[in-house]
Amino acid sequence: MSTASHTGGPATERTPRVVSARKLLRRAGRDKAGRFLVEGAQAVREAARWAGPGRLHELFVTAGAAARHPEIVEAAVAAGARVVPVTDRAAAALSETVTPQGLVAVCSLLDVPLATALAGSPRLVAVAAGIADPGNAGTLVRVADAAGADAVVLAGDTVDPHNGKAVRASTGSLFHLPVARVRDADAVAAACRGAGLAVLVADGRGELDLHDPAAAAVLARPTAWVFGGEAHGVPAGLAAAADHRVRVPIHGRAESLNLATAAAVCLYASAAAHRVSAQRVTAGPRTPG
Repeated sequence: MSTASHTGGPATERTPRVVSARKLLRRAGRDKAGRFLVEGAQAVREAARWAGPGRLHELFVTAGAAARHPEIVEAAVAAGARVVPVTDRAAAALSETVTPQGLVAVCSLLDVPLATALAGSPRLVAVAAGIADPGNAGTLVRVADAAGADAVVLAGDTVDPHNGKAVRASTGSLFHLPVARVRDADAVAAACRGAGLAVLVADGRGELDLHDPAAAAVLARPTAWVFGGEAHGVPAGLAAAADHRVRVPIHGRAESLNLATAAAVCLYASAAAHRVSAQRVTAGPRTPG
């Protein structure tokens, strides 16, 4: 096993490597280093599976975590990571959770250019526009992954997907599909159309009901779904550029759906419509019996 070259036991919270890694808890540190922290067994496991040469740099691990998850340590070594044994206090210093799991990896930032995320005739893309809460952003990535989306685009003033809470909320899905960050939210609609995607905005006051029969043909098309923050919704320019503003009907007395639930309903509606459309194409036209 490749381990840190220090002597005298595991690294502490004062060890230079740990001190340097702690800077990645802040966005400025991540942007400067081009790296971010991945915490917890599930997320680190997926990071090791994703990692190519030079993408997973270090794994800080306590003795207890190494004993519980030897396969993760082995996967990190196989990915070329430097394994650094650390004390429980050092692991806590690298953690943003109440009960650290004792596994923290340092990975290269993973966002890609928008053109890369939209390459290859995508069928389903999730766009997060102006989402400030990192938990919501990470959960949206997880939902998009579960629904079989081809990419996630973070548009405008959306939180950094490498934020610790966002990474944890994605539960490893951040490593499963391309993620792009675009400051100019208004440019996203044009890029999605250029990739052959219809642009649908999830809007509680939208003109098209998701369950209306008329929505079936819309949902069957390759689609970019746009979701806004719960406080302010989708930015006006991006909403105005959409092909349709689609509302999820509220049949009970709830005031609204939260972002993650609305995204799951919308993305799965498109995924189901795409599968029905594909089955019809595969079956071909019926011939007289």
